[in-house]
Amino acid sequence: MTKHQVEVITSVERRRRWSREEKERLVAATLEPGASVSEIAHSAGIHVSQLFRWVSA
Repeated sequence: MTKHQVEVITSVERRRRWSREEKERLVAATLEPGASVSEIAHSAGIHVSQLFRWVSA
């Protein structure tokens, strides 16, 4: 008998909606001296490229 690993997905992840204030707060944090964009993105639970997109907008 062969055993197979089965992955059970119990929920659906949905896109998070960021308010303008949340975006502005995160972008402002990237402008602080010595700020790390990757650390800010990680702590907010978003991908670095998303935060860079907000900064350049």
